Amino acid sequence: MEQWARVRRKVMVEGQSKRSVMTEEHLHWETLQKMLSHSKPPGYQRVVKPSRKIDPHLDWIAQILDGDREVHRKQRHTAKRLFERLRVNAGFEPVYLARRMKTGTPAHASPRTA
Repeated sequence: MEQWARVRRKVMVEGQSKRSVMTEEHLHWETLQKMLSHSKPPGYQRVVKPSRKIDPHLDWIAQILDGDREVHRKQRHTAKRLFERLRVNAGFEPVYLARRMKTGTPAHASPRTA
């Protein structure tokens, strides 16, 4: 905060050139511009992350996995089977899979050389 006020005073009050203040204070040009445009540091503002498409289904998945603890190991859901049930029963359609289906390329396809 002291540096912020010192830089603003040197440029705005004392009339020192921006380039010389940048050199003295070891500042980048954009940092100097930010200091001169704001009377005090703007601070960090947290960005709210958008929710994931799978978030509404997490409770349903947790119920299935809890139920799997009661059955034999071979009877439990695999990740692939859980994903299939999620698509069929819960109406979950991930974006990357939808894009893959539009292009007609299977997810496991690899380029083959003849």
